[in-house]
Amino acid sequence: MQSLGLHVRTVAVMIAALLCSYTAIAATPAKDSYSFVDLPTDYQDDHPDWFKASLYNLPEDLDETLSSGKQGLIVYFGQKHCPYCQAIMRDNLSKGDLVHYVRAHFDVVGLNTHSIEKITGMDGKTMPINEFAIAQKAQLTPTLLFYVKGRKMALKLVGYYPPYKMRAALEYVADGHYKTKSFAEYLEQADPPPQFADEALNPDPIFSRPPYALDRSRVPARNPLLVIFEQPRCHACDVLHSEPLQNPLVRKRLQGFEVVQLNVWDDATPVLTPDGRRMTPRQWARDLGLFYAPTLVLFDERGKEVFRVDSVVQFFRLANVLRYVADKAYLKYPLFQLWNRDHADEEVGLQRAAGALK
Repeated sequence: MQSLGLHVRTVAVMIAALLCSYTAIAATPAKDSYSFVDLPTDYQDDHPDWFKASLYNLPEDLDETLSSGKQGLIVYFGQKHCPYCQAIMRDNLSKGDLVHYVRAHFDVVGLNTHSIEKITGMDGKTMPINEFAIAQKAQLTPTLLFYVKGRKMALKLVGYYPPYKMRAALEYVADGHYKTKSFAEYLEQADPPPQFADEALNPDPIFSRPPYALDRSRVPARNPLLVIFEQPRCHACDVLHSEPLQNPLVRKRLQGFEVVQLNVWDDATPVLTPDGRRMTPRQWARDLGLFYAPTLVLFDERGKEVFRVDSVVQFFRLANVLRYVADKAYLKYPLFQLWNRDHADEEVGLQRAAGALK
């Protein structure tokens, strides 16, 4: 195991060269990591043959993992027809050094979010997997839960991340950094704030202009709020603006939101947050524990956070999330994935009607 100082320097070099979110040097990852059509696919939720053969007793699985000398157990939630699950299997969990690293330090248990098979969680309670997914707030697929000694969840990743981000997460857990700092703090320590923090972000006429008086705790607003945290020279942010934010159905649904764009490194602009606190964007991003740019945080009319997308997102998922929040579907469907399962065909039809699909 590397020393902390040496490890941090190693990760700093890696992230400085690659990481879009929280980087000191602008990276240009392969566009396919962010840019793909995320309509439902024929993917069948197939797991690699090296995933752990589990009897769905997670405490026992973790004990076996630790006794073999590995650092933790990853619980993977996926589902059929999920393009993001297909991407993580293709890009992260199929071959190469990343798979070698995962297998050296972790065991992985694969779960289908909608399965009714019984599973015993780390708290000893047994329930169907679909209820366990709700209990763990596996809002998007894939969701990865990292469990370590003491049955502690060291990290939770919701959604698809490109390989370099996944590698950083794996090293954060495998090398024990979760014991002393959050994942956001780990990344920021490896890569200090960029020198180009004052540069302009991608403009869009739909964004509200300052002053950012977003307080909804005293008087409810008319519309829900979407806050997009970005940074300059961010390839993933550029893709967000050039692709999903230009989708006709996304544009239509954004009209029902107050939309605010903030720079995660901005330490000067005053913001009155939805719960009435005065902060700068950087302070607020840190308070929210953000570690990815762009991150989209959605609040209801009273200022309560109701959804967050802090992973790769394309137009179909974004349009669906906007409707899920605008319609307050979260009051009936505790997981977005449950709503998405029931509305996917309808949403494909709406995309076609909006002219987004041929």
